[in-house]
Amino acid sequence: MNTLILTRSEIAGLMSFSDYIEAVEQAFTLLASNQILGPGILDIPGKDGMFHVKGAGLPVNDDIYIAVKLNGNFPENKKRFGLPTIQGAILLCDGIRGYPLAFMDSTEITIQRTGAATAIAAKHLARPSSKVAMVCGCGKQGRIQLTALKHVLPLTGAFAFDQDVAAAQEFSSQMTKEIGIPVHAVTDVKQAAQQSDVIVTCTTSRRHFLAKEHVRNGTFVAAVGADSHAKQEIDPALMAASKVVTDILDQCAQIGDLHHAIQANVMAPANVYAQLHEIVSGSKPGRSSEEEIVIFDSTGTAIQDVASAAVAYQRATERGIGRFIDLLGS
Repeated sequence: MNTLILTRSEIAGLMSFSDYIEAVEQAFTLLASNQILGPGILDIPGKDGMFHVKGAGLPVNDDIYIAVKLNGNFPENKKRFGLPTIQGAILLCDGIRGYPLAFMDSTEITIQRTGAATAIAAKHLARPSSKVAMVCGCGKQGRIQLTALKHVLPLTGAFAFDQDVAAAQEFSSQMTKEIGIPVHAVTDVKQAAQQSDVIVTCTTSRRHFLAKEHVRNGTFVAAVGADSHAKQEIDPALMAASKVVTDILDQCAQIGDLHHAIQANVMAPANVYAQLHEIVSGSKPGRSSEEEIVIFDSTGTAIQDVASAAVAYQRATERGIGRFIDLLGS
């Protein structure tokens, strides 16, 4: 046995966005039937940044895949070093023999599987007639988030907001060409949010910027950026006034925007309507009225990573992509 090494570009050639949606939705279905092993998380501080460790196991036929992802999140990287904000790797192991099957770049998988979760949530929780979207945070994750919304909703236009005005303008130009609808760069969150049917927040903000008075009735909000206890995007008052669905309840209570609402004493875990796997499996209905505001607290879970990494590994071995090394040196 040898260990497969996969680069980001190799992974990008193995899976389409639809493949990620299928893998992630299947993983949440398995979670609903208690077939997922884990998941678990760990934060390790770095200098001016944070490392996130996430792990989970996934049964596939007669095999068991275990994945552990280590991602570094360093918001000042682009300005200081010309490097991406998020960098990392996934170690995929044989859950029966303990052997390291693959070592692969995590960036592509993290971006795509996060967008896939938003697409799945929006399909169940946004109004089917939603036409206008707003994306807060115009990096790579913002691009896949808008792509995800366009994948499942009949969008006819979108707004783009970023603290870096030039980034928002570049985003609007690029995404207008990519998804075929007009995307307008904006500088006023409130004004754009009040015109939007769906809103995605995917920033590195450490303080909430989307408030209750910004969001009109019937809006679906995907809160994606708060994936550590120090990050926050959604006003606790807005959380408390909305129907909240989490990806993983315990994880969101620890590091998501739910965490901040709990810290502010305006919510408790018991106030959360559902977890995504309950919605996907049909054990709980999704949106129940045209007027309710629904927030999807998406902290990013390891079950998304292991499901996506397993598909990438299987396809790579079938197609002869990547290279094998003998890590054990035997």
